[in-house]
Amino acid sequence: MKTRDYTPLLAELAEAYARHSPRSRELHERAQRVMVDGGSHSLRLIQPFPPRIARAQGAWLTDEDGHDLLDFWQGHLGNILGHNPPVVTAELARGFAGHFGLQTGFTDHLQIETAELLCRLTGADRVRFTTSGTLATMYAIVLSRAFTGRTLVMKVGGGWHGAQPWALKGIDFHAENGSGFQKVESDGVPVTVTDKVIVSGFNDVEALEGHFRQHGEELACFILEPFLGVGGFAPASAEYLRAARELTERYGVVLILDEVISGFRFRAGDAGGMYGVKPDLLTLGKIMGGGMPVAAVAGRAEIMNLAGRAGGNRVKFSGGTYSAHPAALLAARAMMSHLAANEAEIYGRLASLGERARQTMTTALEEEGIPVRCSGTGGEVLGGSSLFMLHFPLIDDAPLRRPEDWFHPGMYDQVLAHKVLDLALLLENVFVLHAHGAVSTEHTEADIGFLGEACRRAARRIKPYL
Repeated sequence: MKTRDYTPLLAELAEAYARHSPRSRELHERAQRVMVDGGSHSLRLIQPFPPRIARAQGAWLTDEDGHDLLDFWQGHLGNILGHNPPVVTAELARGFAGHFGLQTGFTDHLQIETAELLCRLTGADRVRFTTSGTLATMYAIVLSRAFTGRTLVMKVGGGWHGAQPWALKGIDFHAENGSGFQKVESDGVPVTVTDKVIVSGFNDVEALEGHFRQHGEELACFILEPFLGVGGFAPASAEYLRAARELTERYGVVLILDEVISGFRFRAGDAGGMYGVKPDLLTLGKIMGGGMPVAAVAGRAEIMNLAGRAGGNRVKFSGGTYSAHPAALLAARAMMSHLAANEAEIYGRLASLGERARQTMTTALEEEGIPVRCSGTGGEVLGGSSLFMLHFPLIDDAPLRRPEDWFHPGMYDQVLAHKVLDLALLLENVFVLHAHGAVSTEHTEADIGFLGEACRRAARRIKPYL
């Protein structure tokens, strides 16, 4: 196995970054005294410390040190209109000015309008709002188990469905002892739960058929991202997604499409519909919320009704204090309405900018002597895509077909992708996370040029250590 020692480079980058951002460093040290690792979301707490953000508008951020950062993280991939888009902030301002927007603890007409809009754009019968994608996927699985009376849950290796018990298996690839995607990723999760989770292979129809033959009569649900998110930014093939629908129907299994990332990213609605696949349950979040904390479970009435009186209240998906929060739904209604009304223009621009970003990054890095591959395209069905994820091959002709390829430390350089590049680009005032990100409609051709030059300068720092 080819290995590279980046220890000296990482130390050099960390020292340069500490000099570059002393205020963020000071705030990080202060934060560590009162918060675990200095924050409340582990992924965002990059080492040696994250930039502390003071302002955000469009494609750019300003940190506490006064640096303007070109941002491709974009609100954890939720801000396809950029940071603080006026179409949302103006709606919130009007609500607050009219004494509406903070928590009331009551229902209102806004919930009805937002639910009607969501159902129209996705084809769902019923919807219930919650506050995070993690909760949405958890409730969808509970509904599936109640509906079928079965216990097994199936997902794909590399699929991320939030930090909830049925999702904390098969997230990271483990090359040692051929473990692959079969490990449980967190202590404290009962084995009585994780033993009921079957991990299949993404875009592997043969493996999927085998798992259904073996477990189909016991499966409650198959939860799947039609566009694999943090597992590699890759679309499901048409053959695979349609096989998933046919097999779940044949065996009486609930098909859950987790579209927390893909929903409203490729069109003003769900991505599954672009395949001609209608799931039994659909989970949504991120983009639909317009930058506010809102998520949803939507789908067939007979399954959703298990959470209500018509289904005997068998599933305690009763919501939470901040479910369907007024400000969150103001933002969601404004965002989904805007996307639907301007669909062709918005998604055409995202597709064009996404392709330019992927081409610009790969060209810049390769011309500076760093071989690279880039995933994130929409593939045969989804078409243009705003996303990118860089992968650095360690061997010639390294395959790039599935998570088992690009996360294998013998095939692709994990340290370069997940530690070195991020910090090298941050020193050039560009923010990506674990070598991935997304464009928004507010990115410009000039921004893409800035990204390319940043990649070239970062590559010149890195090349001597390869």
